[in-house]
Amino acid sequence: MDVSTLGEGRFVSPVRATVDDGLRVPERIVRDPQAPPAPDLLFELAGPRARLYFDPAQVCAGVVTCGGLCPGLNDVIRSLFLELRHGYGVAEVLGFRGGYQGLDPTRGAEPLELTSELVDRIHTMGGTVLGTSRGPVDIEQAVDNLIRRGVNVLFTVGGDGTQRGAAALYREATRRGHALAVVGVPKTVDNDVAFVTRSFGYLTAVEEAARVLDCAHTEARSVANGVALVKLMGRNAGFVAAGATVANQDVNFTLVPEVPFRLDGERGLLAALEARVRARSHAVVVVAEGAGQDLLQDGSGERDASGNVKLRDIGPFLRERIERHFEAARVPVVMRYFDPSYLIRSSPANSADSILCDLFARHAVHAAMAGKTGVVIGYLHDTFIHVPFELLSSRSKRLDPGGAAWRAVLATTGQPERFE
Repeated sequence: MDVSTLGEGRFVSPVRATVDDGLRVPERIVRDPQAPPAPDLLFELAGPRARLYFDPAQVCAGVVTCGGLCPGLNDVIRSLFLELRHGYGVAEVLGFRGGYQGLDPTRGAEPLELTSELVDRIHTMGGTVLGTSRGPVDIEQAVDNLIRRGVNVLFTVGGDGTQRGAAALYREATRRGHALAVVGVPKTVDNDVAFVTRSFGYLTAVEEAARVLDCAHTEARSVANGVALVKLMGRNAGFVAAGATVANQDVNFTLVPEVPFRLDGERGLLAALEARVRARSHAVVVVAEGAGQDLLQDGSGERDASGNVKLRDIGPFLRERIERHFEAARVPVVMRYFDPSYLIRSSPANSADSILCDLFARHAVHAAMAGKTGVVIGYLHDTFIHVPFELLSSRSKRLDPGGAAWRAVLATTGQPERFE
């Protein structure tokens, strides 16, 4: 899987341990000998190159963070700056403020000049010192601004929508003949980016969510017939809900977007929940935000500023249906509803995620300084890779209902494979 480059390396890298452009990482390392042969994707290995496309002394780098908050954003900003400054000797690094709006001088504030003093303690804080927003940018205005400021390296930290925007910036700069290295750092607390085994922020989200589930369990079991309902992140993928369930071990029912469920009927969720409450006098239910959309979607197809279909809120809907069911069954329950999503997203990264943020950022800098462009840093088999923008947008990553992660959820909760 070849990636775009701005040209041949012309400058000797200050980094001593380097890797060769010819090294490849396979998408799959385990194969079924009985399955029909399928073509393998071979990704270019990420890492420092022996020769650079850019003279570090002539580089002006830009950083932009977009989309929803995620633990570790400040860690990425800090590590990008430190590798650029101390690893390569880049003197000027700009932080564009407020997401992609900051690239448009008619809409955004002036960028920050990143310095050692500015990034000194930001890794201890949640959020992003650069600010963020959702939505597109006027690509022509943005490239005009980058050219005017002399920016020749741009790091885009964000999810699918952000990287689609990055691809548009890369194409426009190429069309104009401006040598701009655009390198993406994938960001999603939902852990649903293709070709990324684990995204930064995911383990922090699981850790924080597991703490909430512990509190929810305490609330539920402290009263007669207590039912705690916890809504967690996961628009299209249930990784956070599944991970937190297994980490906590006190959840009785977990609902994710990948596994449709019925509420009513003898084999529906409500009947199973009622049986649990009658037998044990308490229950904990976890629902990912994107689960059960078929039960309440109005079909309008309305989209948010990032182009995502707007979800209806499964949490209050499910709470109301649970309360109605137990009222009709004449079983009194005490409901406790938790929606900790914003608290989790805005948390600082834990140690595991801080290390991962640092590695993503440093590999992004290595790629950009070598003149790689139109790529996102991926992470497969404990190895960092270069993934072209176009390939990233063609794939999605979802929890496998037949895989080990979901089987662990079923074993932990004791719930049936399906509520049908």
